[in-house]
Amino acid sequence: MAAISGHCTFRSQKFPLSATASSSLTGGALLSSRISFASPLPVSRTHISCQASSATSPPYSSVNGRAKGEMKDFLHISDFDKATIMKILDKAAEVKALLKSGDRSFVPFKGKTMAMIFAKPSMRTRVSFETGFFLLGGHAIYLGPDDIQMGKREETRDVARVLSGYNDIIMARVFAHQDILDLAKFATVPVVNGLTDYNHPCQIMADALTIIEHVGQLEGTKVVYVGDGNNIVHSWLLLAAVVPFHFVCACPKGFEPDKKTVEKAQQAGISKIEITNDPKEAVKDADVVYTDVWASMGQKEEAAYRHQVFQGFQVDEALMKIAGPKAYFMHCLPAERGVEVTDGVVEAPNSIVFPQAENRVHAQNAIMLHLLGV
Repeated sequence: MAAISGHCTFRSQKFPLSATASSSLTGGALLSSRISFASPLPVSRTHISCQASSATSPPYSSVNGRAKGEMKDFLHISDFDKATIMKILDKAAEVKALLKSGDRSFVPFKGKTMAMIFAKPSMRTRVSFETGFFLLGGHAIYLGPDDIQMGKREETRDVARVLSGYNDIIMARVFAHQDILDLAKFATVPVVNGLTDYNHPCQIMADALTIIEHVGQLEGTKVVYVGDGNNIVHSWLLLAAVVPFHFVCACPKGFEPDKKTVEKAQQAGISKIEITNDPKEAVKDADVVYTDVWASMGQKEEAAYRHQVFQGFQVDEALMKIAGPKAYFMHCLPAERGVEVTDGVVEAPNSIVFPQAENRVHAQNAIMLHLLGV
């Protein structure tokens, strides 16, 4: 759940620019970049073997009559249509290539400020947002758990309106999903979901970018998540409701993802969705094997119990061998090595966890560029 807590060798591959990204720069300005994606996966409706939900279904945000591509906020991936999601990923690849070239002339956020609300602490979320916003010319302001105490010291609706008067955009990393919905409801500037207990859309956008870079495409790939049916899984399911690919969640009985979210992805009729309790069967022919910590922030009192229940769901060398030689390993980090994943898998040549972490910067920059219309 990218909310809990080397040197690594990776499979050497150039960015797939067919999946190709070609950037044209004039006077330091970004002009164009295109990524070619594989043809859509055939629609497949499969039996969902959910027996229980490990999360409470949150209220989904309303589009308020706006076209999905014109949403003011980035709260759920499924708030946007496929064309918009692909456009954001395309932009992420373009801006990443520019920054990697050493060119620092593209500063669309110059003179802009971002308020970053952290009810949950995080290394990757803070550093990636703050660094990314700075690299594109802006200034980010960190507001930690004791700075605001949103909903306790001050009502969320008041925080939203005050920060909207000071800043051009707000990012929030909170516990309750309702908090991000309320923040977006009352803010008059764009709000970005930096993580809630329900979903983590920025992480999955970075993951999608990473898969495009290494596998060559997102559409039609088989992504297998092994572990708890948590907020990471919910975001994968919401992406699968928009972009066609094969998503499998292998989790212990009683730890399946939210049933309504599974149904949302299934009813979209776009991707092949499977929920199973058999990780060995699940990972066969996977393009990506993905895992997360078994006990996330706020669940540490359950850690000992979860370690017992999740036996057999560790991603180790044997499981990756079943997945096959083409399978990449991904983890949203921080990882508890020796628990949900072995050290050998994290450090293996086909592990792409660190390029995945770096891509948080680029995916989030692209999201903010879209929201700010620059």
